[in-house]
Amino acid sequence: MKEFEVIDWIVFFTYAAIIVAVGLWVSRRKKGQERTSQDYFLASRSLPWWAIGSTLLAANISAEHFIAMSGSGYAIGLAIAAYEWIAAASLIFVAKFFLPVFISKGFFTMPDYLSQRYDRKVSTCFAVFWILVYIFVNMTSVIYLGALAMERIIGIPLVYGVIGFAAFSALYSLWGGIKAVAWTDIVNVAVLIIGGLITTALALNTLSDGNGVIAGFNELLQKAPQKFHMIIEKGTLFAPDGKGGLKDAFSDLPGLGVIIGSMWLTNLSFWGFNQFIIQKGLAAKSLKEAQLGVAFAGYLKLLVPLLVVIPGIAVFAMGTELGKSDEAYPWLIRNIIPVGITGLSFAAIAAAAVSSISSIVNSASTIFTMDIYKSFINKKASEKELVRVGTIVAFFALLIATIVAPQLRTLDQAYQYIQEYTGFIYPGEFLIFFCGLFWRKASSRAALWVALLTIPMGLAMKTIFPEMPFVLRIGYVFIILSFVMVIGSILDKRHNVDNVIDLTSGNKIASLGIKLVAFAMLAGVIAAFFVYPLRTFALEAVYVLVFMLLLLGLILIFNNRLKKMDHKAIIIPKGLFKTSPTFNIAAIGVWGILAVLYVIFW
Repeated sequence: MKEFEVIDWIVFFTYAAIIVAVGLWVSRRKKGQERTSQDYFLASRSLPWWAIGSTLLAANISAEHFIAMSGSGYAIGLAIAAYEWIAAASLIFVAKFFLPVFISKGFFTMPDYLSQRYDRKVSTCFAVFWILVYIFVNMTSVIYLGALAMERIIGIPLVYGVIGFAAFSALYSLWGGIKAVAWTDIVNVAVLIIGGLITTALALNTLSDGNGVIAGFNELLQKAPQKFHMIIEKGTLFAPDGKGGLKDAFSDLPGLGVIIGSMWLTNLSFWGFNQFIIQKGLAAKSLKEAQLGVAFAGYLKLLVPLLVVIPGIAVFAMGTELGKSDEAYPWLIRNIIPVGITGLSFAAIAAAAVSSISSIVNSASTIFTMDIYKSFINKKASEKELVRVGTIVAFFALLIATIVAPQLRTLDQAYQYIQEYTGFIYPGEFLIFFCGLFWRKASSRAALWVALLTIPMGLAMKTIFPEMPFVLRIGYVFIILSFVMVIGSILDKRHNVDNVIDLTSGNKIASLGIKLVAFAMLAGVIAAFFVYPLRTFALEAVYVLVFMLLLLGLILIFNNRLKKMDHKAIIIPKGLFKTSPTFNIAAIGVWGILAVLYVIFW
């Protein structure tokens, strides 16, 4: 095991200096020019597609991937890549159907959308949820995992690493806002991809005893064939449980439930309705640029398992015994990667961590400033005051996360922790946002009930069914809350107005809705005959897709048959979802690559 050499320090500090310099440079302003809230929080809506794609990946890819997802690769295998590959497909839906509505309406934040579509109660409820999740789950886990990497690779105590990552992020993000975050993310993405690819190549080359990357990958397939199945059957693969024992990998990635269940729900919610993600799309110079940027991010997501999962599997194939699965990537860097490249590999981890921390901090600050401070505390706040408050809130969010982060030491496979606890909010979030966008009758009272019930129901399901995989629990909560949303909205007649129905196209759309409902019901009936025989593959997860199709079908029917709609309903104009040929080709490419990958690694 080698030490971090002088050349490694030079490489790392060169990266750090470039990031800070770029962040401060793009944040500069002319003498006497005052920064506005739109400049600080949305980069004056000026980002091109390639910057959007880069900053989307950088916001999402963090130390949790290089450390935690690599750890899951070591413990479980390629199946963990489902999070990335389904995300790539979900991004296409977000670009085509969600972004056009958000950008055409000029929404500033996601709570801003909720306030305009429903009411202040619903938006405030989610604003508080998001701030708590961003600080106590997302930010703390990213800081902790970045510090863990620093401890394992360099030997710096965890506490100092936590402070270091928080301070590094604060150097430019507190001053520059989203503009500094977005433009430094371009550098961060370049570093994390180059560093990640080099690390993967060296790991595979080592596995083949110097015979090259292709030979190394073939060796990997031979030594760890059990790690290359996307669908895990119950009782066939066991992983460390973090307590010195083993647990069924099915509990984290339940068979078919991964690709036909709530994984779609969580990904659509994360990429479509998550402030620190969708904020990048809202900062685009145009809708076309935003859509191309999101599609570009989809291609980058397809690449992520090569950067982080394959190295984890390689460490397993080398026969390495680890205390915790999350030590796989640091072990690889300390034992396999040569001097000089070690600094670049660690810079890739740092780039991933710092970019995510900065994005989350900025979004937590944006939500508090625009949706709590401006809405409740100081409604007449000036632009200068809003920027000042945003900076202060960002500082305290970082401070709290820094204090909490070291408490995550006991986790094994921290990636699963992050997914499970952020998953408590996704069923309700998806229903409220999706119905608000596309169902004219969705009411604020029903939305509020769903918002208030989503976390308690998730906790109740976890308590009653502790052995049920959380991916399946999320699906059951979604199904129950779907009844609450639909029935509650239909019964709520407080703010009804006359519906606007296009007689020419309305019948066709309603007919399509009827066909969707009939297809979903037929699929549900057929699936019922196979759920028990295929219970070890979690086929029951298909009912999440069944209910999603039912919901969509009912929305199409109700929008064109009901005489009344909610007074804040969004009317989708014709042609809004029309996309450019370039985007269409890119979308087909993402789905095509995804299909090939699943055929190969099923």
